[in-house]
Parts: sequence; C-alpha cells; structure tokens
Amino acid sequence: MKTFDLSLYLVLDPDLCAEAGMVETARAAVAGGATIVQLRDKHAGTASMIETGRALKAALAGSGALLVVNDDVEAAIAIGADGLHIGQEDMDARSARRLIGPSMILGLSVETEELVAAVEADVVDYAGIGPVFATPTKQDHKQPIGFDGLARLVSICPVPSVAIGGLKAGNVGDVLAAGAEGLAVVSAICGRPDPRGEAAFIAEQIRKVRG
Repeated sequence: MKTFDLSLYLVLDPDLCAEAGMVETARAAVAGGATIVQLRDKHAGTASMIETGRALKAALAGSGALLVVNDDVEAAIAIGADGLHIGQEDMDARSARRLIGPSMILGLSVETEELVAAVEADVVDYAGIGPVFATPTKQDHKQPIGFDGLARLVSICPVPSVAIGGLKAGNVGDVLAAGAEGLAVVSAICGRPDPRGEAAFIAEQIRKVRG
C-alpha cells in the first residue's frame, strides 16, 4: 500500500529558485512542512535532471517528504525517485506505469471532466487538478477552472487529488473545501526570502482548516 501526503506539494521552478537553488529551497520548504517536492525543469536534459534529482534525494533523506520527477521517466528511474508526474501531452499513464514499475507513485495532470473520468485508478495514484488560476510559471496552461470547477472535478475523480495553478496560503480553505487532498504551490515558496517560513505558514493554515 502506497502512502503519500498531498497536503503541501511544492513544485520547484528553476528560474524562481535561481538565487537559493532548487536543492536549498526544497530543503527549507520541507523543514517548514512541505510533504512532496516535485522536480520540474522543462529546459533541462535528462543528465541534468538526474544530477539535480540525486542532490534533492540526498537533501530530503530522512525528512519523510517524497521526491517526484516531472515528465522525465528515465531521470525518475535513475534517481530512484518516489514518484513520477506526467501531463496529458507526455506519454500515456499505462506506458509510464510499465516503465516505472508498481512501487513508484504516478501522478497525472487533468484539466477537464472528460480527462478526470478517464483516470484509471489501478494505474494512477493521484491527480493534479487545475489550473485553478492562471499562473505565469506555466505559460501553456489550460483555461483556469476556479474553485467551482475544482470541486466538480474532485467530486468525480477516482483517485486522491491535489489542486494546482496560482495557489497561495490564502487559498487553503477553498482548496480543502473543494475536496482536494492538498495544494501544489510554486511561487508561494520558490524565490521567497524565507521558503521555510512560507511553507510553515501554509502548513499551519492546512492544520487550522482540518482542525
């Protein structure tokens, strides 16, 4: 049985994290309460992803936080990552599952009711649902769905879900009220002067809402 906590899911952005670096940003965020760290770098080659991913894995060792690699199956396997996250434009979920094996977590981005309904719970472990809002960290994102759209998609999703897209600490209540397990954030932590403090503040909001 796979166990994972989607409550505070940090997606690393190499540009926003440029000053502190992705590894130090992740280390600080996890110390503050981030539960999953996703390595996302659309411009890096596989070798670079593997190098960064191995440094991240070493930095997160013993923290309890999981490391997920975006898109790059080869890198995820080489790193020994905890998970792989794919979008609709990447390989299909069944092919990804065959490559990564049964034990690695597999996440899938979904933006519409049709895509959510097509999620196969025996293949995919969680869904990233969004974008809730437009966000400059992902230029090619689909039409924002808002919290009403999020609630609608979560209600028909056969696997646990994490909301994504322009989310900040102030959105915690709305995200959890919509039924998502947690929220994925990028600029709310990446590039901030105190990523640990930002993560701790969001984690505290989650605890408050959950009571």
